[in-house]
Amino acid sequence: MLDRMGMAIARRGPDAHGQWHDAETGIGLAHRRLAVLDLSDAGHQPMRSQSDRFVLVFNGEIYNHLSLRERLDMVVWRGHSDTETLLAGFDVWGISRTLEQTVGMFALAVWDRAERVLTLARDRMGEKPLYYGWQGGTFLFGSELQALRAHPSFQGRIDRCALDGMLRTGYVGAPSSIYEGIRKLPPGTTVSIGAGRSEEKPLPYWSVVNAVRRGKEDPLPDDPAVCLDQFEKILRTSVGGQMIADVPVGAFLSGGIDSSLVVAMMQTVAREPVRTFTIGFDEPGFDEADHARAVAAHLGTRHTELYVSAREAMDIVPRIPDIYTEPFADASQIPMYLVSELARRQVTVCLSGDGADELFAGYTRYFWTGAVLRGSARIPAILRRLAGWGMASLSRSALHTAAQAAAALGPGAWRYSNAEEKLSKLARLLSAGSAATACRDANRQWSGVQNLVQGSEGGSGGLSLQELDLHDIENRMMEADQLDYLPDDILAKVDRAAMAVSLEARVPMLDHRLVEFAWRLPLSLKIRERQGKWLLRQALYRHVPQALVDRPKMGFSVPIDRWLKGPLREWAEGLLDPVRLARQGWLCPEPVTRAWNDHKAGRRNTAAALWGVLMFQQWLEREEGR
Repeated sequence: MLDRMGMAIARRGPDAHGQWHDAETGIGLAHRRLAVLDLSDAGHQPMRSQSDRFVLVFNGEIYNHLSLRERLDMVVWRGHSDTETLLAGFDVWGISRTLEQTVGMFALAVWDRAERVLTLARDRMGEKPLYYGWQGGTFLFGSELQALRAHPSFQGRIDRCALDGMLRTGYVGAPSSIYEGIRKLPPGTTVSIGAGRSEEKPLPYWSVVNAVRRGKEDPLPDDPAVCLDQFEKILRTSVGGQMIADVPVGAFLSGGIDSSLVVAMMQTVAREPVRTFTIGFDEPGFDEADHARAVAAHLGTRHTELYVSAREAMDIVPRIPDIYTEPFADASQIPMYLVSELARRQVTVCLSGDGADELFAGYTRYFWTGAVLRGSARIPAILRRLAGWGMASLSRSALHTAAQAAAALGPGAWRYSNAEEKLSKLARLLSAGSAATACRDANRQWSGVQNLVQGSEGGSGGLSLQELDLHDIENRMMEADQLDYLPDDILAKVDRAAMAVSLEARVPMLDHRLVEFAWRLPLSLKIRERQGKWLLRQALYRHVPQALVDRPKMGFSVPIDRWLKGPLREWAEGLLDPVRLARQGWLCPEPVTRAWNDHKAGRRNTAAALWGVLMFQQWLEREEGR
């Protein structure tokens, strides 16, 4: 049984496998290894501590494990893996204190043979996944749902409230999973269960909320030079630590601010040119390969690019349920998988620039939402709502005309390829009843639709924002995203796509020391002149000419809206058929059919909302065929 559960996630660790079980207590551990540090058998898992008290299975990397070893000077080491370092720390310091001293990404399960207690733990920002829960009389846990599904006790009942939240946001937010009784361990927490008793509540050993509070209590001075030097020092330390491996290391490079800065830092510490990877699309407005190539040439990397046709990208769609394991509807999941597949041909580890947008106000919706809400605060609520409802009633062609006019006459924030979507969001902002509702709905796909899932109580799909101060909207939105959208969408996308091809993705921007630094920064060093990530831009300009990277944010996605009206239309028609929806009993056909008809007719661009439905329908089809 342990072998079957391990085999279900073999792609996460193709290099070795192992099991350990204790018949007396009923505990069993299985592990699949992707060998990155200490490629010898000395890094094999499950691994026992030297005291024989702890048995550990561990996915991830502890970047500061060598410095931890220096403090564990009485230990006789068998190898040089970070797994062995963790176990030595557990013996000397205990589990909680060891985790508090780590710098890394991980999901782990450790069995204390003396106390007969199982402890599960997850890294601070949620880079690595960990599912757990009771199914009947059996407690199951694993890195992905396939491992739990392989156990005969697994029940697999779909959680309607979790489904509702997924359709509204595009992802299933923690602590829920798509299945009843199975949860995701929140980032930065541990949960323990003793033999013969149910698990305790997750306990935090670190949290974004505390980082926010400490940042407000101890802010940095509004001094760009001082803050810039400190930022670059912390980032270089993070990047250098994450380049440590006994296998080839590379980086994803889009040519944007975040990935370019990570690669620039890598080049400053690397002994040879860094290997960089990007994919290009033959789709106007969705191809960044030229920009990535220019940055790579300036920095002197060993650059590899691959142009992918629309047909090749769409060929990934039938595989999405197996790659992401629960319904997931961020359309950039497709290029993320393709670039991971490209990188895996040359490297085993790849660094990513993800996380910078959420830490340093990279999304235009942060300052755009704040500006709109503050600017309209003096307008009576009824007039704001009437204006919003009026804009919402505009056809897609009318929105397009308005967007063109705004781009020609308005501020730089409008000069984006998705200006029509910005106007649609503006309508939702003006229609919102409160600032908290406006912020919550700023990136939501099914606003205003109540009856989406049959029998659901209506999952909120994201964190609620209470009592917003209009002057702190940007910070509150970033905090909410770091707690919810970042781990459950962005990091889930990166982890599942990379591990589907046995590639380890690392995210140096999310070193917790950098997160804590970001929360000490004045907002003025993140947002200036309607542009986010100001400090990151200044750091990058030290290494790359401004002209190479200073352009509107494009995003890493594919033209789902056009594909749904073209080559994917027949596939979508079958999954969205109202008779099929009614028969399945999960989704209410009326709002789905209305959105689909609007999209086909060109009245509205409802692709994002429809993509969530399609991803669930495709996942459900795979589920029913098991």
